[in-house]
Amino acid sequence: MRKLINTPFSEDENKNQGVVHTSKRHESAERQVQGSANYVDDIVEPQGTLYAAVGLSQCAKGTINSINLNAVRESEGVVDVVTIEDVPGHKDIGPVFEGDPLLANGEVKFFGQPVFAVLATSVTLARQAALKGEINVTEVAPVLSADEAHRQQTFVRPLHKFGQHSERVDDAFANATHHASGSLSIGGQEHMYLEGQVSLAIPDEEDRMKIYTSSQHPSEVQKLVAEVLDVKLHRVMVDMRRMGGGFGGKETQAAQWACIAALLAHRNNCAVKLRLPRFTDMHVTGKRHPFENSFDIAFDSTGKINATRMTINGICGHSPDLSDAIVDRAMFHADNGYFLGDSDITGHRLQTNMVSHTAYRGFGGPQGMIMAEAMMDKIARAIGSDPLSVRKRNLYGPTTGTTTPYGMEIEHNLLPEMIGELEESAHYWQRREAISAFNRESPVIKKGIALTPVKFGISFTAKHLNQAGALVHIYTDGSIQVNHGGTEMGQGLHTKIGQIAANEFGVELDMIEVTATRTDKVPNTSPTAASSGTDLNGKAVQNACITLKARLSECFAKSLDQEAKAGDVQFSNGYVALGEHRIRFPELVQQAYFARVSLSSSGFYKTPKLQYNRDTGEGRPFFYFAYGVSMSEVSIDTLTGEYTVDKVNVIHDVGNSLNPAIDIGQIEGAFIQGMGWLTTEDLKWNENGKLISENMATYKIPAIGDTPKEFNVKLFGRKNAEDSIYHSKAVGEPPFMLAISVWCALKDAISSLSGYTIDPQLDTPATPERVLNAVAAIQQADSRGGGA
Repeated sequence: MRKLINTPFSEDENKNQGVVHTSKRHESAERQVQGSANYVDDIVEPQGTLYAAVGLSQCAKGTINSINLNAVRESEGVVDVVTIEDVPGHKDIGPVFEGDPLLANGEVKFFGQPVFAVLATSVTLARQAALKGEINVTEVAPVLSADEAHRQQTFVRPLHKFGQHSERVDDAFANATHHASGSLSIGGQEHMYLEGQVSLAIPDEEDRMKIYTSSQHPSEVQKLVAEVLDVKLHRVMVDMRRMGGGFGGKETQAAQWACIAALLAHRNNCAVKLRLPRFTDMHVTGKRHPFENSFDIAFDSTGKINATRMTINGICGHSPDLSDAIVDRAMFHADNGYFLGDSDITGHRLQTNMVSHTAYRGFGGPQGMIMAEAMMDKIARAIGSDPLSVRKRNLYGPTTGTTTPYGMEIEHNLLPEMIGELEESAHYWQRREAISAFNRESPVIKKGIALTPVKFGISFTAKHLNQAGALVHIYTDGSIQVNHGGTEMGQGLHTKIGQIAANEFGVELDMIEVTATRTDKVPNTSPTAASSGTDLNGKAVQNACITLKARLSECFAKSLDQEAKAGDVQFSNGYVALGEHRIRFPELVQQAYFARVSLSSSGFYKTPKLQYNRDTGEGRPFFYFAYGVSMSEVSIDTLTGEYTVDKVNVIHDVGNSLNPAIDIGQIEGAFIQGMGWLTTEDLKWNENGKLISENMATYKIPAIGDTPKEFNVKLFGRKNAEDSIYHSKAVGEPPFMLAISVWCALKDAISSLSGYTIDPQLDTPATPERVLNAVAAIQQADSRGGGA
């Protein structure tokens, strides 16, 4: 595997000491390799800790007639058993809208829904006891598909539309030279975090509660625990040092287990740990939303789009959870990097009797973006053009348009330049010619290639979430402690935050300690999601540092009788300087302490420029866009449907990278995870609504052998035009969608069987079975003389 990393550049405005824009090791790397990094399950348990487990429903829908828990209570080691009736406060813990009872409340909504919880003296005894509950249910036929949800009109939230120009869309379709339509079933995805869902609740004096939880949203856990226990928020403290992966699966859905642990801890006045086994975790936690989408497009003879109609159907599961915003983001990204002409985009939020699907890296964006690429392929096959040429013709720009379907102007569009660079550096046209020649001579193995772009909006689409706080302490030896509202789930957030603080004070990175995320240090935090962790919290930390630097500068200038020049004080290389005067940073801190200068400050940041009117479907929901381009080459066996990803080239835009090594790692990891979503990760439910892809034997995530044989990643190296932290850009979610090039390359290889005249139907995940079926469909159509 070869990695291409741009040489980091510095900016004078940052006074860069080699701390930022430089590859630095992840702050926990050594501890993680050694096994000494503490996760929630590693915390030393207080004396008398007891263990919880949950009892699950065995049907997908119905009314609960009775719950007999006698055998559970009589089971060995059992101390307590609770149902929804034992909750003293709020019974519903829905994060935005109601619909998520802590435990089943009179009805069963999905197969495997927690109905009761048991507390016992060991993990094993608790789990064994949880199997003994008798739940009597009058079953009802569940809703398990998009078609059935539409037939029964079951929705978790109302539909939402972009585009208020139906007459213009109708006229454009009526006058267009060409029309095409298509549909795509898009599978969901299990988060498969290495560390499963786990919480430890420790009761404190009176009704206070400490919670240690593997959660992306400590403030929400604090709020929900307080509401369930019927206490004020200030009575609950949530601590989160690190997660073993989250990917969105711990944004809302970590709260339930913390609330159950807290309820049992409160009732029994003892510490309670609840850790879900993988099998249970997969049944009771939501996935990436499956989607059923369709489109109609009108275009001219060159393949340029005149008008678009699109219907997006998010399969949400039994409750709203975050589905409203997730389907919105799918709609926001249905254009990807292309001008869709006059457009009409409708999004449905379908209610089904499945676990409530939730946030997952990209948050609906991938399920929308893939539709744009499906349209480009459909047009290319229809007019006999290369798909890359069609993509380039439809990019946002002066010859097409620069306004998105939701009314946001595209500024600072990097895609034309990035596509041109990858097209040339990875030799697209030479490889296209070589692949076409190979396919003509190879009867069984067929190759495919695709170059696809990514345009991903950065910001929470819920405006109020675009804020962050921080707390920075300087101690008298010059060491600095930083606390902020973001959570570390392996993505390197704490490392980047440490770099930012070190750079601001001009000290070495080892002078900075970034502590666990705690609700008693920084309140009312937003979730670490939407790729916003560094953007929001980095700015908040920087603002706290600026306040402290102003105090130190004033102190130093005053000691030199040059108070008027406090604004000229510089922090660099471990020193503080004013003109020819220099002092070591720790010495100035000591001096400030004796001068009674406060050495602690909070910081705050809110993202500017955001405004979006959901009623009209227009506005600016994003601060900026992150861009990327990827080229993938694949080989398929037309006799078995098996395939390999042979070569991948990526150029990705992270602005002025804070830490190139971490950003490269995020890009590589996101690409492989995206490849898994599109190729191997196949969620299956049986006719009763039970998840049957419920373990690592029946659900295949990518393994090391699935890594492309050649994998080249390059950072684009263009600073963000917007005023983000040091002009960097978010990196968590955008590169996930680079993997769409793999799916398009598979389609390209299959299409070669028809001389590139038929656009194959290839739903995702594109398993070998689906590839083989698509090959057979092409061959059958070809034998009949069929076309696209």
